[in-house]
Amino acid sequence: MTKENNNNSGNNNRVPSFENVHWADNSAMRVLAEFPNEEVYTVASGISPSGIVHVGHFREVITTELVRRSLTTKGKKTNFIYSWDSYDAFRKVPKNVPEKWSEYLRLNIGNGVPDAFECHESWGEHFMQNAEDALAQFNFPIEFQRQHELQTSGIYADGIKKGLNNLNIVIEELNKFRDEDRQIKDDWMPLTVYCEKCGKDTTKVLNYDGEYTVEYSCDCGNQNTINFKETPIVKLPWRMDWPMRWNHYGVCFEPGGKDHSTPGGSFDTGCKITERVWNRPAPVYTFYNFIGMKGQGGKVSSSAGNGATIQDLLKVYTPEMVVYLFASTRPNAEFDISFDIDVIKAYEDFDKLERIYYGLENEKNPKKFATYKRIYELSQENYAPTQKEMPFQPSFRELTVVSQANDFEFEKVKEHFASELKTDFDLRRLETRFEAAKNWIEIYAPEDMKFTIQSTISKDDLEKLSENELSAVKQAREFLVSIDDGKELFGKFRDICENTELTVKDFFALMYQIILGKEKGPKLAGFMVENKQKVLIY
Repeated sequence: MTKENNNNSGNNNRVPSFENVHWADNSAMRVLAEFPNEEVYTVASGISPSGIVHVGHFREVITTELVRRSLTTKGKKTNFIYSWDSYDAFRKVPKNVPEKWSEYLRLNIGNGVPDAFECHESWGEHFMQNAEDALAQFNFPIEFQRQHELQTSGIYADGIKKGLNNLNIVIEELNKFRDEDRQIKDDWMPLTVYCEKCGKDTTKVLNYDGEYTVEYSCDCGNQNTINFKETPIVKLPWRMDWPMRWNHYGVCFEPGGKDHSTPGGSFDTGCKITERVWNRPAPVYTFYNFIGMKGQGGKVSSSAGNGATIQDLLKVYTPEMVVYLFASTRPNAEFDISFDIDVIKAYEDFDKLERIYYGLENEKNPKKFATYKRIYELSQENYAPTQKEMPFQPSFRELTVVSQANDFEFEKVKEHFASELKTDFDLRRLETRFEAAKNWIEIYAPEDMKFTIQSTISKDDLEKLSENELSAVKQAREFLVSIDDGKELFGKFRDICENTELTVKDFFALMYQIILGKEKGPKLAGFMVENKQKVLIY
């Protein structure tokens, strides 16, 4: 439906009084209840960049971002920090990497392990930079933190000291979830030191003075005493490091996956540790579930070096579509992101949501309407729609046809839709959807949706036609010359079948074979009219 039919742009007068109809708003309200007096609300997420940053990791990013957006719409100042845990050790050589990289095991991935793909300064930088480049297309206001830089700057020295000086509390909390034979002993020293000589974490702390000085030995034979405030080459284990950083940055919200969310898991123990050691409430937490891939193929795995990346997702979905897919699904619900034919349905569902928002399609249930409205708002780049009237909706399904019919030349596609392009936003949306449709056709579309209009028809092919088939082709051509309406042309197809005694099925198969060189294709009549000049060559 075009914008000329829009008589109720935004449709804000119809919005019912349902507060917090979206899960992001509920999480934001929990944040405000737990931390009522923050000047800036810091939300956080992060991963270890030990392998590809896949779509499953993106769920943590978008969960955090949607809660941040909700806080912003409630008038709060926000800060989104994303931690690359790049001071982690390189633990395993992926299958797609030369075995030579085994010599780098136990070095930190941030700057200790070279990039096996030879395009970045280090192993970790390869994955961090690729992910940041992809995320830049969403314009999320993220402050990226490289922990190999921060941990070695000394800024966490006081937090590390406080954690080590409260080991009795840490041990008590961790032991609550351990069997008797797995209880942590009182002499436990949870501190990783990266050896000054070999750079690896194959070390053991021999002595700690209660301040900043530790003595350590390494498997390489090196032994030394350091002040980790002056020589910051140490880090706490994850279950202490995470709550320490919550306190350091004043984190108010952070989501986590299944691996952190089980009873006795790192979030569970982190809550108690941050409350008892750092005397601060733990961040509000949201659990997010797994993401499946439908039609993409391959298991999503960072360590294996494969799986669908954010870049893969952005090849077939525009940024607003990606945000919509996650905004319309609760974080604790598993769902599949489609790369197959369901991509078309995903675009159609979004377009329907947009029409409902702008009042061009009705939703009688007031609570559903409020939810749909909020999902749409949260899906927009600036957290609320910037267009006063409903923007142009180039149908993804139609684009797959028009793009192929025009040999994927965008200028010709733009000319096809020229009468509906009213704003710069409309043009940008057409261009981004065109690129997505082009990529989908080339990479994922089933063969029966791919086509090329035949530029010539050989004499041999024409001679193979029966007298009735040749007559049907000639009649279709004659009607097409004078008809510019698909419905009108479709009505003539019945006449052609009656005149030539061809069945409808045989006639359509014949025309597709003549025009496309295959037995199936787009809706025939409309396709012939829209591509008249190319089709008339037969």
